[in-house]
Amino acid sequence: MTDPSRAAAFRDRTPGSDVELAYAGLNTFLKGTPRDFDDLEDADVAVMGVPFDGAVSNRPGTRYGPEAIRRASAWWAYLSGYKGGLTNMDSGRQVDFSQFSVADCGDVPVFPMDREITAESITAHMATAAKRAFPVLLGGDHYCTYPSFKGFAEGSDADSVGLVQIDAHTDTVSESAVFGEHFHATPTHHIADSEYTDYEHVSHVAIRGYESPAFFEFADESGLNLFTMADVRERGIHPVITDAIDAASADVDKVYVTFDIDAIDPSVAPGTGTPVPGGLSAREALTVMDVLGTRDAVGAVDLMEVAPTYDSTEGTQRLAAYLLVRFLERKFADT
Repeated sequence: MTDPSRAAAFRDRTPGSDVELAYAGLNTFLKGTPRDFDDLEDADVAVMGVPFDGAVSNRPGTRYGPEAIRRASAWWAYLSGYKGGLTNMDSGRQVDFSQFSVADCGDVPVFPMDREITAESITAHMATAAKRAFPVLLGGDHYCTYPSFKGFAEGSDADSVGLVQIDAHTDTVSESAVFGEHFHATPTHHIADSEYTDYEHVSHVAIRGYESPAFFEFADESGLNLFTMADVRERGIHPVITDAIDAASADVDKVYVTFDIDAIDPSVAPGTGTPVPGGLSAREALTVMDVLGTRDAVGAVDLMEVAPTYDSTEGTQRLAAYLLVRFLERKFADT
C-alpha cells in the first residue's frame, strides 16, 4: 500500500512542485476552485458553462465552447501563479490576480432536445450564482443569454437591468417561419420585451452585415442604442463603447454584458457559427473589455458562440478567454 506521506514529502522538498503548468491539472476557468452553486459565499467570481447549441440557425459546435475557453484560460492562471504580481506590458498596469477568487461551478444541466427545460436550467443556476458572486457565463449559442439575463435579474434582486451586446448581429428577430420564436437570433428581442428592461437600455456594438429592410427606423422608434462597425471605424472603439455603456446603464440597477465572439473579424476569430467579415480587431475587442471592466454598473458578463472545431489554430478560444481575463483584471486585479 502506498504511503500518502511520500507525496507530501516530495512536494515539500522539491522547488516548483506548487506550480501547476497551463496544460496540467483540472480544466477550470483560470484554474479556479471547483465549487457547487450553493457554495459561493466567499467567492468573488462564479463561472458556469452552458454547452448548448440547440438553438442555432447556421453551423453548430458552440456546445464545445465552454470547455475550450476554460482550457485556454489556463495560460493566464499559470502566469499569475508562477510570477505572482504581474506587469501587463500591453496596458502598462500592475495587476495581481490573487486579489480575487474564482470558483468554477462547472456546466449547468442542459437538455439537447429540449430548449425550454435548458432555458429553465440556465435561469435557475444563474440566479443562484448571482446572489453570491459576480457571475461569468461561458456559452453556448446566443439564445442562452436570454434565460441567463433573466436569472441574473432575479438573483441579483435588480428591478431594472441594462444590456450591452457586442455582436455582429442584433438578435432582435421576433419570429422565424423556420425556427420559431426562440433561437439564437431572438434573445435581445425577448430581453427588451421582459419586465427588466427595454430597447432604450440596450446598446449594440459592432453590428454589421444585414438586418431587416427598415431596421434603422426600428432603432430610432424603439430607442435602441445602435453602434455599427461604421461608427467604430469613424469614431474609434473607445468613445463608442463608452457611449454604449453610458446609455445602457442610465437609470437602471445593473448592466448585463454579452459578448458574441462573432463581433470580432473572422480573420482573427474564425471559430464561430455565423462569421461576418469586417468585424472588430483583437485590439478593439480588448479595449471593449478594458472599458467595461472599470464600470461598477456591470454586474454580469457572458462570452458566447465560440465553436472551436472551426479554428484549428485554437486562436478563437484563446482570444475569448483573454477577453474575460482582461475584463476581470480591470474589475478585480488592478493594483
